[in-house]
Amino acid sequence: MERRTRRDRGLSEPAVRVLTLMLDDPAAAHYGLDLGQRADVLTGTVYPLLQRFEHQGWLESALEPIDPAQAGRPRRRLYRFTPGGAQRAARAIAERETRSARATPRGRTA
Repeated sequence: MERRTRRDRGLSEPAVRVLTLMLDDPAAAHYGLDLGQRADVLTGTVYPLLQRFEHQGWLESALEPIDPAQAGRPRRRLYRFTPGGAQRAARAIAERETRSARATPRGRTA
């Protein structure tokens, strides 16, 4: 039996929740803390996910263009889909749902 690598395993449930939120408005810039709160995913999970998606070329990030002194807070790192990134994320979610549906025994619900 071939062992699957981490990269081959597909998306985790937290990854699906984060990407689904981002896909609700794929052109928008999102920041990690907000995504984590809305997806009910801890920041210790959200930020590694965002970094992974950025490394895979699905997302790009930049610091928001504000003056921290004027805003009274540090600048946020904003994440947005790259050209093609939203389509790749949607495809990965669909593939996960297909695998999950095939893995569910007949007559039972997931």
